[in-house]
Amino acid sequence: MTTDIQTSREIRLEIVRKYAAVLRSCRNLITREDTRLIRSAFDITLENEQLPSGIDTGELLRILDITLILTREIGLGRTSIICALIHKPVEKGHLTLPEVQERFGAKVWQIVKGLLDISRIYATQRIVDSDNFRKLLLGFAQDIRVQLIFLAEKLYALRQADALPEPEQKQLAQETDYIYIPFAHRLGLYNIKSEMEDRSLRYTHPRLYAEIEHKLRESKSAREAYIAEFAAPITAELDRRGIRYKMKYRTKTIASILNKMRKSQVEFEEIYDIFALRFIIDSTGDNEKPDCWRVYSIVTDRYTPNPQRLRDWISVPKSNGYESLQTTVLGPRNRWVEVQIRTERMDEIAEKGFAAHWKYKGGTADSVIEDWLNELREILESSEDNAIDLLDDMKINLQDKEVHVFTPKGDLITLQAGATLLDFAYAIHSNVGNKCIGGIVNNKNETLRYLLKNGDQISVITAANQTPKADWLTFTVTSKARNRIRQFLNEELNHQADIGKETLMRRLKNWKIEFTDDIIRKLMQHYKYKFALDLYHGIAIGKHSPAEIKDILTRPDDKAPAVLPRKDVKVEDTRQTGEDVLLIDRHVDNVDYKFARCCNPVYGDDIIGFVSIGEGIKVHRSQCKNAIELMHRYPYRIVNTQWTNEGATSYQTVLTLMGKDEPAIVTKVTETIGKDPHAKLRGISINSAEGILDGSITVLIDTTEHLDQLISRLKHIPGVMKVTRHDSMLE
Repeated sequence: MTTDIQTSREIRLEIVRKYAAVLRSCRNLITREDTRLIRSAFDITLENEQLPSGIDTGELLRILDITLILTREIGLGRTSIICALIHKPVEKGHLTLPEVQERFGAKVWQIVKGLLDISRIYATQRIVDSDNFRKLLLGFAQDIRVQLIFLAEKLYALRQADALPEPEQKQLAQETDYIYIPFAHRLGLYNIKSEMEDRSLRYTHPRLYAEIEHKLRESKSAREAYIAEFAAPITAELDRRGIRYKMKYRTKTIASILNKMRKSQVEFEEIYDIFALRFIIDSTGDNEKPDCWRVYSIVTDRYTPNPQRLRDWISVPKSNGYESLQTTVLGPRNRWVEVQIRTERMDEIAEKGFAAHWKYKGGTADSVIEDWLNELREILESSEDNAIDLLDDMKINLQDKEVHVFTPKGDLITLQAGATLLDFAYAIHSNVGNKCIGGIVNNKNETLRYLLKNGDQISVITAANQTPKADWLTFTVTSKARNRIRQFLNEELNHQADIGKETLMRRLKNWKIEFTDDIIRKLMQHYKYKFALDLYHGIAIGKHSPAEIKDILTRPDDKAPAVLPRKDVKVEDTRQTGEDVLLIDRHVDNVDYKFARCCNPVYGDDIIGFVSIGEGIKVHRSQCKNAIELMHRYPYRIVNTQWTNEGATSYQTVLTLMGKDEPAIVTKVTETIGKDPHAKLRGISINSAEGILDGSITVLIDTTEHLDQLISRLKHIPGVMKVTRHDSMLE
């Protein structure tokens, strides 16, 4: 009994100690009145500890640990602390939402409601790969602090995950990779993002994690000795000039090291920029930028910089608020070293993200994050895509690399890397994007597909008769652009379907046939449509004639013939399969079919046909990612397709090539293609940077066998490192 009392006393002392730590960690952010409200929220949680169905001491300690993450590591204050403390009592029914609003205000009510909504989603089923993903994001989009509190909860869960069974560890890591790491990055929470990446990797690839962790420990002393040698002349000069600073160094995270090993195809020992040195300057106000550049000049006077690795995030901060001056210089023994230069304000923002901006009034992050949340809400509330499409778009939208471009008036627009001129048009306004036909970039005419580069000045050209096309989705990357295009296409489809439905109803009335569900089902079954919308659309665009429809509906069921082929499809019966098959050969001139550009089928590939709307049949390779998605979504529009023995003369395909930037290597490539009797060169685009050459080659080829032979010959050219067929095949 004495032991139980002692244990209980120790737990209570631990609770009091952690509560006091919470108050100390945010004492510069809260007032005496704030402390009173926080104590009120803490008392509510503490009271529920006594209830049989309430919160036990272990749960209370967990809540306080999460609250400490919010204050110490993210830098949040009163409102977030209160929400974190009362979230569980409200969830368990010990406090109602109206009571929350009465005691703590509307903002706390809104955030707690968002947390409750998310908790209910988690109580039902998994988040990843489910329609609940959209609901989760909608909860996040209500207030930025909903995300931050939930991120803190997930970080705590990852820190305690060693006690979980392996399947639960992997599920938590998967959710972290898909959702929380991208959000942590988008919110500028570098430390949390890095820790989440490492802890997630620890459970998804434990062997690789342990191997790299061991090598980092082994090389720690040598690494620290090199840093001291590298920094000595710089710190001596900073001291001589009276510049006040702090120096830190950080080793790359294990996840970052592994990514670099995979990307560069090198071993751990071959990665030389495994750490970065950081100089944090004591400077404020208007002196910040010039002081950072002063330190930059000291570093580059001592060590030679790589001009291609200079990153000026001071003049143009990242969209998540990150500011820093970064360069890579050649240190002792010809080793490349990354150097980061920033002020204390910049460093705190880099570590704690948007929350740190609340400490520094006048920052732009509040408006930036609010704009982003508004866009997120708009996308989620209007999008009709499934959760997987939405997840892919959101992951793209949360990527870390960005491109900065300018309007004709000089306004800065920041988009994710890979954005095109069309993405830029939609960033200006949805109507501008819908009517865009091209643009003027740096005084040169460019197409919609133009890939934006940092510093481009862009003027959009529009036309009144322009409307979005389905293929625009293949070269846009921003969520806003893709959502607007899909929205227009869906509206257009619905408009055409309405016309088709009215046409059918009018015809049925003339034929004295009642418009019923059975009639629609009969037509859908005949034409193999899954949705009535597709039937109506087919009628609107003239795919199904009135005479044909009347014949179907008036013919006795027992005399109904087999389904008639569509007008634009040539179908022949094959005894081997017993199915209708589209045969592709050079003599077919009455079939409206095209080879899909995403995978560029060549004679010999396994292929399928997809009946597109208004564009005939699109022929894909059967393992093309787009084809697999189409087979999953529209199985009733797939046509079994085969090559005949008489293929076309040649087929266009694209090869991607990477190699060393050596003299005459391009000439050797073109000569090799020119000597191949089965191939014709149709285009070549080559880029070169940092000694590496990469590009694409468009060729005409007659069969997959000859294509494989050509690729093999190109790979044997000295200096060529990699040649692959460029398409959307599954990896």
